[in-house]
Amino acid sequence: MKIQMISGRSKPLMIRHISRKLFFITAGSVIQGFAMAVFLFPHAIPSGGGAGIAVLLNHAFGIPMSLGLWFANFAFLIFTVHYLGSVSAFGTVFVITVTSVSVNFFEVFVKPPIGNVWIDLLVGSVILGTGISMLLRQRVSNGGIGYVALAIYKYKRIHPGTSLFWMNGFIFMLTAYVIDWKIIVLAVACQWMSTRIINWIHRFQIPVWRGK
Repeated sequence: MKIQMISGRSKPLMIRHISRKLFFITAGSVIQGFAMAVFLFPHAIPSGGGAGIAVLLNHAFGIPMSLGLWFANFAFLIFTVHYLGSVSAFGTVFVITVTSVSVNFFEVFVKPPIGNVWIDLLVGSVILGTGISMLLRQRVSNGGIGYVALAIYKYKRIHPGTSLFWMNGFIFMLTAYVIDWKIIVLAVACQWMSTRIINWIHRFQIPVWRGK
């Protein structure tokens, strides 16, 4: 009887935990999609390695940013899935999909409110870092290259924001031949600012209330 009572109570707690986790993952995905579509992509500022490749695909073949973003991040995910397991990979696929759909939605229905590249860069970087941090705290990545960052953190204990900065910077340098150097500078600045937000929130411990 005691075992049955514990089992009966644990099921709704598990459902609540999964629902809460799904909510934050979805919110983080939509937030980073909002930052990309409304503040960064209008100035062709790639927010990360996957976005950098999406910009290249859009520039060379006219592929929509949202679709290129999905394919680029999914490719990163395939190469690193064995490091973190299929459950985390499923969460990352969900993030990639929700982010790409959000980018497409906001590009169509939301007009950029500011239009100044430097203000958009600052606001977009802060919002992007917040969204990514929400995802990393739920143990899912913001995309395929974020999945690589989680694997590095698991085995080398290097903060995800730091490894993301260096990997994305490398991709930005590879795309410098086809993207204006000013855009690359803006992209690195975006990475630097969003990295500060990611590392700060990653270290910040949120108190958890436990009911009786």
